[in-house]
Amino acid sequence: MRIKKDDIVKVIAGKDKGKTGKVLRTIPKKDLVVVEKVNVVTKHMKPKGPQAPGGIEKMEAPIHVSNVMYFDSASGKATRVGYKFEDGKKVRFAKSSGKTIK
Repeated sequence: MRIKKDDIVKVIAGKDKGKTGKVLRTIPKKDLVVVEKVNVVTKHMKPKGPQAPGGIEKMEAPIHVSNVMYFDSASGKATRVGYKFEDGKKVRFAKSSGKTIK
C-alpha cells in the first residue's frame, strides 16, 4: 500500500467524496484505511459495567484504499504516489510535484 498512517488523503469515491482527512489506521491485509471524519457510522454499544456504560457511538469505519488519494499540500491537489531511491533508500514521492513524502 502506498498510503501510510498519518498521511493526509482525499476521498475520490463514495458517499464522502471530496473530503480530506488524516489516516488513523491502515489494514494492509484487506487493503483498507480508516480516515478521520470519513465514513462515520453509528454503533450501538452494550454496557460493560459501571465504567463503560452502553449507548450509541459514532465512529469511523474502514474504506478501501483505492477510494483515497494522497493529498499534496504543496499543490493543493490529490496526487499519485511513486517510489524512487535516494542515497540507497527507497522513498515515496508525489508524482504531481516530484517532492519526497516524509
